[in-house]
Amino acid sequence: MNQPPETYILIREERLLTFVRACFEQVRLEADHAALIARLLVNANLRGGSAFAQGQLNPRPQVRPVYENSTTAVLHGDGTLGYLPMVRAAEEAVARTKRVGIGHYGSAGYYARLCLEQGCIGFSLQGWRGEGNAHKCETNPSVAFSGNPPLCFAMPAGQESAVVLDTGTNVFGTYNYPEFEDLKARIPAAFFKSIGYIALATLVGGALTGYTLPRGDEIEDRWGAARVGGMVLAVDVAGAADPGGFAAEADRYIRETHQPMLGTDQALLPGAVEEQLMAQYRREGIHFGESEQEAARAAHQQFGVRLPRD
Repeated sequence: MNQPPETYILIREERLLTFVRACFEQVRLEADHAALIARLLVNANLRGGSAFAQGQLNPRPQVRPVYENSTTAVLHGDGTLGYLPMVRAAEEAVARTKRVGIGHYGSAGYYARLCLEQGCIGFSLQGWRGEGNAHKCETNPSVAFSGNPPLCFAMPAGQESAVVLDTGTNVFGTYNYPEFEDLKARIPAAFFKSIGYIALATLVGGALTGYTLPRGDEIEDRWGAARVGGMVLAVDVAGAADPGGFAAEADRYIRETHQPMLGTDQALLPGAVEEQLMAQYRREGIHFGESEQEAARAAHQQFGVRLPRD
């Protein structure tokens, strides 16, 4: 789980949205595209804007399907940042699953949470094109060390919080510190599980999408930062089970099987803490840590957009 910063300033959601949107408009994104990215980046860093400014990402993409059938579609992201194709992917996955019970949409995106809003189970992961190629990788090309691709399962519930496992596939991804150098040797099973998870994300999120696109290599050569593919799978609960019964069973499981450990006052499944923090941030303001403040100052200096706290 991402930890809230220990030291921070409070920024109102509306002011941060305005600031991020203005930054992306400065690098030639259309207003709707900039607003979409602002919404998705509002509690994250702002480093994505520099790739547009440096010509590494396409600010005016033509996102379009290149393959589709009744259940499946593949989107061409046209060299842009993954957020716009990802949202289109999730929307299309939900639309298809409502028609035929299951929908799969390959594109540069990974937010399975969008499926929850339509009562669907969501699964998504991301991978890089050409991962493991020594001439393309800046790091060790071994699959065991090829980054930390994201993976997300999102399961709707009833009265309880939805269960959202939003994680990296590298089990050791958050332990990149000298004091943990021996973890792989101490926990070899976790190390080998990481290899499997990373391979899965790379092949399904990267190879399945990135190498089915026409002119994929040409796009990557033109837009240097456009090497990521993603997959979104949506399953309509109503097409597979009674929605009320599924929600009731999910609620029962969440309530009855997760008791607080000794010394704690509550037990929460993945997704519940994030839901609580989102409600808190919307009431009080977003906790903007020093790294986020530094990124905002850099964007202010580069684009001349007024800082959100001004």
